[in-house]
Amino acid sequence: MNHQTILIVDDEPLNLLLMESILSAHYTLVLARNGRETLEAVARHSPALVLLDVGLPDMDGYALCREIKKIDAGQQVQVIFVSSYTDTAHEAAGFEAGGVDYIFKPVLPQIVLARVSAHLALVRSSTLEQSYRDAVLMLGHAGHYNDTDTGAHIWRMAAYARALANAIGWKAERCDRLELAAPMHDTGKLGVPQKILRKPAPLEAWEWTIMKTHPQIGHDILSKSQAPVFQLAAEIALRHHEKWDGSGYPNGLQGLDIPESARIVALADVFDALSMKRPYKEAWPTEKIMAHIAANAGTHFDPAMVRVFFEILPELLQIQQHWVDETNPETRYVFPQA
Repeated sequence: MNHQTILIVDDEPLNLLLMESILSAHYTLVLARNGRETLEAVARHSPALVLLDVGLPDMDGYALCREIKKIDAGQQVQVIFVSSYTDTAHEAAGFEAGGVDYIFKPVLPQIVLARVSAHLALVRSSTLEQSYRDAVLMLGHAGHYNDTDTGAHIWRMAAYARALANAIGWKAERCDRLELAAPMHDTGKLGVPQKILRKPAPLEAWEWTIMKTHPQIGHDILSKSQAPVFQLAAEIALRHHEKWDGSGYPNGLQGLDIPESARIVALADVFDALSMKRPYKEAWPTEKIMAHIAANAGTHFDPAMVRVFFEILPELLQIQQHWVDETNPETRYVFPQA
């Protein structure tokens, strides 16, 4: 049996029995006969899905659907209307009220099972995606917890990375995954002492030796998951400090041996980092940043990628501007004048 809960709402006992006979072998069921019982059941049982009759004695189903949406703070409950009203006006009213589907009475068991299964699969997929996003949020912030970066840095950088990936031809789904994975690039900083991360001055040689362990630490943490987004994040974490000419770390990879994902993130990360005011430096104006990137094309950065980066600079500056929020310290960003 599937452990997801379905709430069946109908004022006719025979209809409740019929739906129960169709679904009880597959799902946990809760039954309600009117609007009051429905709202109580939603609050108590948190169903994943509601099969909702339209003609109830105390409230029509459309109004009841709107009430369900009001108390469903996370917008997790899916509503399918089940009604003998077969005209398009009633069907349209159901979707307008917030329903995700409309089944006509008399119901056919195979139709009910197919529709319920399809919508619950979407719920599971949505819940899994949210879990990934929550994990990304936590790991992204954890990687910078002892650093001096503002929390907004990782999200700006991820947006730049997505824009660059799109510009060089990555498909939309892959761009989405990169934008989720990129904020976790410094997860390995969890293993670097706070006094090194927060040092308001250039690091000593021995401190750099410790700092250079964070790509491997991040990879070791993130590669524990087999989920594609975390596998990509592990790849980026390990390789985002490699340089085009082979002078980077941890393994001195060179040119196209460096994964494309890491080459993208390296460029986006430097662009944003130089734009930030830090304890040991002022924020750089855009012209100075772009001159630095141009000067390091072919040494630090993939030269072909740098050319594309320059081509989409107006888009990158729009993303940058989006993050300006003078009233929120978490996203406050200093933009110097050129």
